[in-house]
Amino acid sequence: MFGYPLLWTLLLGLVAGWLATKIVGGTGGILRNLVIGLVGALVGHWIFGALGIWVGGPIITSFLAAVFGGVIVIVIGRFLGR
Repeated sequence: MFGYPLLWTLLLGLVAGWLATKIVGGTGGILRNLVIGLVGALVGHWIFGALGIWVGGPIITSFLAAVFGGVIVIVIGRFLGR
């Protein structure tokens, strides 16, 4: 039972990172999408928490926060890369 929350977190991060990459545009492998999704989840949860945003249930809010944060991470990364 211990591995299931970690597995769901990784899968959610992978899908969120992939979706963020598709929204902003670009390419990336599984590892890149996973990192974007997980870092994006941290950023998105911090922003959603600071603004008091709550959409639906905890899984929906977590997923939307991860995608939103992933988009922000990609945009900031591109800005700093120039």
